[in-house]
Amino acid sequence: MRFVRYGAPGMEKPGVLDAAGQVRDLSGQVADLGGGVLTRLPDLTADGPLVPGAPRLGPPLTGIGKIICIGLNYADHAAETGATPPPEPLIFMKATSAITGPNDTIYIPRGSAKTDWEVELGVVIGKPAKHVTEAEALNHVAGYVAVNDVSERDFQKHRAGQWTKGKSCDSFAPIGPWLVTPDEVGDPQKLGLRLRVNGETRQDGSTEQMIFGVPKLISYLSDFFTLQPGDIIATGTPPGVGAGMTPPVFLAPGDEITLEIDGLGQQNMTVEAG
Repeated sequence: MRFVRYGAPGMEKPGVLDAAGQVRDLSGQVADLGGGVLTRLPDLTADGPLVPGAPRLGPPLTGIGKIICIGLNYADHAAETGATPPPEPLIFMKATSAITGPNDTIYIPRGSAKTDWEVELGVVIGKPAKHVTEAEALNHVAGYVAVNDVSERDFQKHRAGQWTKGKSCDSFAPIGPWLVTPDEVGDPQKLGLRLRVNGETRQDGSTEQMIFGVPKLISYLSDFFTLQPGDIIATGTPPGVGAGMTPPVFLAPGDEITLEIDGLGQQNMTVEAG
């Protein structure tokens, strides 16, 4: 099933796509899409009232406690940035205040000259995971989402400290449009990822290129801290980021970004000065 949240920012309501791709309201079944509801997603039905028109889509789940990001998880991406693939998953965090809807504006932060794009598969945790094995890991997944791990490269690499400050600016975490349940996604290591800027393809890869696959990431992370329902693991990006181009190319006001992952829908974002 494909779940959405629709409405004005901060006032989103839960919804689900029916067989025709129309949004059906879920308010009669759940208050919202998050927390303990994530274990009940297969029990929900797409027979609620039809939502008229083309409502704004927000992030497809609420109550996101952590966004755990995996750096350099595609060997070709590591190579284009001059880095060596890590021997273990490279972890950094992204502030939840960066979360926006899939078609909301991306704002270039004040003082930025190197705002970049990264299409990533997001894994949504559905039930607590602590010291789980790789064989058990996918049983803890509520679904999958598309994530744009927007990054300010100068803040990330040259402003001292860890990467978080270059990853967490407002609007730097567009999520969605859909939260798709595992039964519909199938093998998470067989998904194509694509991103275009102003109609030109920048990234075109597959999750099968990951160094560390989804089960490994869930198991590995759960040895350090408990993964809670609603946490999102952003699993890394394939090659084609602006920082890896010769010469480097970064986002500017007026740019239009289209991002999509097989089966998880498409994001369409415009860039503006913050």
